[in-house]
Amino acid sequence: MRRWRIVHTTSITYDGQVRAAHNELRMTPVNEAGQTTLENRIRIRPMTWSHVYRDHWGTHVMAMESLASHGQLEIEAISTVERTDVARPTPSLDWAAVRDPAVQDRSYEWLMLSARTRPGDGIAELVDAVRGLETPRAAAEELASLVRAEMKYVPGSTSVHSRGEDAWAERSGVCQDFAHITVGALRSLGLPARYVSGYLVPVRDTAVGETSKGESHAWVEYWDGGWTPLDPTNGTEVGVDHVVVARGRDYEDVPPFKGIYSGRATASLGVVVAITRLA
Repeated sequence: MRRWRIVHTTSITYDGQVRAAHNELRMTPVNEAGQTTLENRIRIRPMTWSHVYRDHWGTHVMAMESLASHGQLEIEAISTVERTDVARPTPSLDWAAVRDPAVQDRSYEWLMLSARTRPGDGIAELVDAVRGLETPRAAAEELASLVRAEMKYVPGSTSVHSRGEDAWAERSGVCQDFAHITVGALRSLGLPARYVSGYLVPVRDTAVGETSKGESHAWVEYWDGGWTPLDPTNGTEVGVDHVVVARGRDYEDVPPFKGIYSGRATASLGVVVAITRLA
């Protein structure tokens, strides 16, 4: 078991005054088997009103609006999360069961290829390299291993607007790109797959009371009789050091912060994540 305190601070600074801002925040970790959110507080300055709901994918969303003139918007999300290990679904279904028409129909949203996940040049060959493996799980694990072997993790080499096929062409990117490439390849195999957004503790075996600088992280889950997590960026087991915040078809469904503002000013974004082990 691990208990984490996560402080996610976002600052949007404008080079002039803006009249209003409307935003959606996805910064509340989910409650599910193996993960319990004991506390979540979101502080926003300035804020006029807010509304909380769950989106189509089950993510906790806060819609908020700042109607007063302001030159900076500050958001601080503080969460205390308890994580325990969860056994992976076993055994894996065979290919015939995963590709059953009824399963494919129920999983349509997790099989559709978006602009971010479509398999561009080179990814089709990646899919063909694992297509003949005995089980969906063996193919998924080998696929993630191949992506990790080919790709270099290079911060700043892509942006939040990048597509998986663009990152693959350059063979470099960040966790978002690793996840998009893997999701697209899994769906091309006929495996339902979804994009997962959250946090990964940067230092394993962090001592109780120790704080480390973190950041948002992305990984994937595929369905082979149950949802099985896979971290193609690090190759580590998805467990007590991963904290789930949101799931969706790709990054478009899960950004921690998105919105619009009224005014001529240009905005710059700053994000700081601090993760402290409590137990």
